[in-house]
Amino acid sequence: MLTEYLQAALLGIVEGLTEFIPVSSTGHLILLIDLLGFRGPPGKVFEIAIQLGAILAICVVYWPRLSGTLAGLGRDPRANRFTVNVLLGFLPALVIGFFAHGFIKGVLFNPWVVSVALIVGGLAILVIERWVGRGETRSVDDFPFSLSLRIGLLQCLAMIPGVSRSGATIMGARALGVQPAAAAEFSFFLAVPTMVAATCYDLYKNWSSLTLEGSGLIATGFIVAFLCAVLVVRSVIAFINRYGFVPFAWYRIVIGGAMLLLLSLR
Repeated sequence: MLTEYLQAALLGIVEGLTEFIPVSSTGHLILLIDLLGFRGPPGKVFEIAIQLGAILAICVVYWPRLSGTLAGLGRDPRANRFTVNVLLGFLPALVIGFFAHGFIKGVLFNPWVVSVALIVGGLAILVIERWVGRGETRSVDDFPFSLSLRIGLLQCLAMIPGVSRSGATIMGARALGVQPAAAAEFSFFLAVPTMVAATCYDLYKNWSSLTLEGSGLIATGFIVAFLCAVLVVRSVIAFINRYGFVPFAWYRIVIGGAMLLLLSLR
């Protein structure tokens, strides 16, 4: 039992630390669950819980901005523009995810796909960081609507496990001329509707098999994921401004390569 709680805490740590940086939280969880042989509660309730912990972290850290936007809707042009930008960025994932969900879950969720996607994504980050300048767009409030929609389309690449939702969003924004901090912040805001929609859809698809069995494991994973995600969200902008995205690229390449080696030796 203690081992199960340690595994739940470890998975919560991984979800919280990786959800909002360009290294693929889903990919890490697939690889780690496979390595640990973790058997959580029935259905998808454990994975759903730790995703909700990460979503809550964004809401807590950015509550002043989010609450101010909600209060200003219909009256404040900046609040209206911000909301439309986030919804436009979310729209492609909503449509494509609805139609492709079954194929993605059934075919692409395996360690081999994740490992290759980690390496390819790392190489893509190196190329973008090498050839794209600092960028001109400094704030989410300055995004034209067309830019938000294009970033949303690029976010759909993250439906391939191992690509990374935040990675596709951030690096897509960077390739389209957005400065690093603004690209990361837009990824944070875009995560809320995207992850809520994905979580609700998973709840709907797995409703018949969801139980409260293993509620202690669920609570452990949720709390740990929330605390770790708060830490990341509060510190990652400063890290990016200082070091850029290259460290994440090399991390992805090393982890993906190591996993391919381990999988080939089985």
